[in-house]
Amino acid sequence: MDIGEVARQSGLPASTIRYYESKGLIHSVGRHGLRRQFSAGVINQLALISLGCRVGFSLDEMSLMFTADGTQINRQLLADKAAELDEKVKELTMMRDGLQHAAMCRAASHFECPKFLRIVSMSARKNFRTINKLKK
Repeated sequence: MDIGEVARQSGLPASTIRYYESKGLIHSVGRHGLRRQFSAGVINQLALISLGCRVGFSLDEMSLMFTADGTQINRQLLADKAAELDEKVKELTMMRDGLQHAAMCRAASHFECPKFLRIVSMSARKNFRTINKLKK
């Protein structure tokens, strides 16, 4: 299938497909004239790349994850990303709960509410740890 057909089926621009090929994420099987040709399996690889991007893998991480033919995926990298997402879900849940509490809190000032102050304090500690990690 030529690059135009891959672009049509995947919904990605041809420039993105060429970029993914240059990064080693996908491979063309040859050319027909000047147009790159791909196997039908490239559609699944592109879908997997899109999923990887959505869950937070960088393109460089994904290039380490796939074998040349895209049939093997590094299971440890998947497990590590799943653990990272679990932590992010916990953090987002805490933030959502804090926003809901702040929206409905009956205290005269949010800074008089012990629960709100605890949420702010927990968030600040996490941010300070992140900042300190970045400085190292």
